[in-house]
Amino acid sequence: MKIISYNVNGIRAAITKGFIEWLQQANPDVICLQEIKATQEQIPVDAITAAGYPYQYYYPATKKGYSGVAILSKIKPNNVVFGTGIHHMDFEGRNLRADFDDCSVMSLYLPSGTNIERLDHKFMFMDDFQTYINELKLTIPNLIICGDYNICHEAIDIHDPVRNKTVSGFLPSERAWLDGFMKSGFVDSFRHFNKDPHHYSWWSYRAGARGNNKGWRIDYNLVSDSLQHRLKRAVILPDAIHSDHCPVLVEIE
Repeated sequence: MKIISYNVNGIRAAITKGFIEWLQQANPDVICLQEIKATQEQIPVDAITAAGYPYQYYYPATKKGYSGVAILSKIKPNNVVFGTGIHHMDFEGRNLRADFDDCSVMSLYLPSGTNIERLDHKFMFMDDFQTYINELKLTIPNLIICGDYNICHEAIDIHDPVRNKTVSGFLPSERAWLDGFMKSGFVDSFRHFNKDPHHYSWWSYRAGARGNNKGWRIDYNLVSDSLQHRLKRAVILPDAIHSDHCPVLVEIE
């Protein structure tokens, strides 16, 4: 199974930049989208179906044009779960899960901490999400959590770790949470295969950051420890330019 995670920063804008044509070429079995910023009625579902993805699930935020996640699949899931049942997570459309025969794939959009209020909300989300996943793994051990975590794990995952150490997304407390989350039973699939620096998944639109590769690696496909032996490949796809993020891919045997 080939799975891609992609924060599209507005699916309608991404489509105008060739997203559907790219999707056909990339040809994942499942793609998890974040920050779709649209309702299903605003999305050309027929064109996506024609591209080979008949199974489409959209979970927009209550607020129009904000947040939202989706899963597009070639394979029919056995079950789809919209949200977590935790209101402060769900009204912003941040979690969607599709259960297949031998694994479950989740699209996650973890909040950013753009100010003190949102940073407090981010930490509440992270704590509650950890509890939610701990309980979920009791019944669904083979879990692949794809998405924008809005956190760089290590210094190797950010272009300037010194000057960004007080910026949300690279705060020691955020990094410690992500480290603990991984150690609770997940493999960072990209780092399983690649230990090299200068691999990023998000770049600011400012000051030519993408052209100069001054980025952050904040998008992950985290795979349950139980699936580690089935990992085949994991790569970042920086040549896809429909968004300020780029797709990240994992293949499971």
